[in-house]
Amino acid sequence: MGMNEKLAAIKGMNDILPPDSAMWEWFEGKVRDLMGRFAYRNIRTPLAEHTALFVRGLGEVTDIVEKEMYSFEDRADKHGQAEHLTLRPEGTAGVVRAVVENNMLYDGGKRLFYIGAMFRREKPQRGRYRQFHQVGVEAMGFGGAELDAEVILLAAQLWKDLGIEGVRLELNSLGQPDERRAHRDALVAYFEQHTEVMDEEGKRRMYSNPLRVLDTKNPAMQAMVNAAPQLLDFLGDDSKAHLKAVQDILDANGVAWTVNPRLVRGMDYYNLTVFEFITDKLGSQGTICGGGRYDYLIEQIGGKPAPAVGWGMGIERVLELIKELNIQWDRPSIDAYAILPDAALLPQAMQVMQALRQAGVRVQMHGSATAGNLGSMKSQFKKADASGASHALIFGTDEMQRGMVTVKQLRDGTGAQAEQPLNAVADWAAQLRA
Repeated sequence: MGMNEKLAAIKGMNDILPPDSAMWEWFEGKVRDLMGRFAYRNIRTPLAEHTALFVRGLGEVTDIVEKEMYSFEDRADKHGQAEHLTLRPEGTAGVVRAVVENNMLYDGGKRLFYIGAMFRREKPQRGRYRQFHQVGVEAMGFGGAELDAEVILLAAQLWKDLGIEGVRLELNSLGQPDERRAHRDALVAYFEQHTEVMDEEGKRRMYSNPLRVLDTKNPAMQAMVNAAPQLLDFLGDDSKAHLKAVQDILDANGVAWTVNPRLVRGMDYYNLTVFEFITDKLGSQGTICGGGRYDYLIEQIGGKPAPAVGWGMGIERVLELIKELNIQWDRPSIDAYAILPDAALLPQAMQVMQALRQAGVRVQMHGSATAGNLGSMKSQFKKADASGASHALIFGTDEMQRGMVTVKQLRDGTGAQAEQPLNAVADWAAQLRA
């Protein structure tokens, strides 16, 4: 590649540019506000972790670990030792590692949330990219079904806050390890009787992770997996009571749900409750939020045994859904656009603009690509109109000499204008705020 050749972003890793970036900020503001109302606190973990964390946490026989992780060997240290690192493909494992490493549960459970970039090497498609972003919540150190319900209610409330309708909730229970083992044995025995309809992927997973065979998208296998033994039939009384308690709380809060006995999620660490929020508006990529209980992961990562539950939400997919539903969101606006016929007036004009900003007014100063030449008044007014500002501040030479600036209405249809004193900005700043 030549030195002057135009460089492009990596496929599936996208820039987020204005005005789309404003939509992201609006979404993230909604999320942070909601997390505050549910008393969840922000946690930020590194983008890269030791590869072993994800292999141990997610399970070796998962699509993510087998096919999708960005893993690499770091540069060797002075002893010739190099670490095996991975860009995080999901958020839960890193949060669990941080909680264990920092002994965060020493004084009781923690409610946490994160917002950040994740990385998976898969075929880029609508709402699914190699660098993507997730919001996640993790409630750690809590074993009751009420926390399962709480994190689900949190997600359901977010849909309301965003104005999203038509998202359905599917539930399932993966039971406890002994129940899963009994179900696993029954599944393997069943699959061994139906190998003639299984694809190579299914046959490969039949013994290593038979539960994931139920998650197949192969149409030729659907009838076979639909008739497979269901884990719900292997649940003991405690697991059934746990799922029932979650359902009762959701019912009491008016959150509709259906049980999907084939819902298994993509990671091995789940037990008991698993759930997904699904939309029909985004084609085959309809799951926009999914999670469940993972009571054994903290111990698996090296911590003291502690229960936990959480979910992850794909931001790109949620924003795609907001666009698809044509939901109106709060776009950023500016109150005033500063127009200057003479660059020599900039020092005094910028002093006024600073005073306005300190008073809470959103002011955009006209800029020019050519140093010392701000352009004609006509071109500056065109820029002011295109900016969306509600007012123009005209720093004319005559007005400035008299200690005044002209304020002109740009949006009310009157075009009314009036002079305001430069030395009393606080007296008229409030008039500019949209």
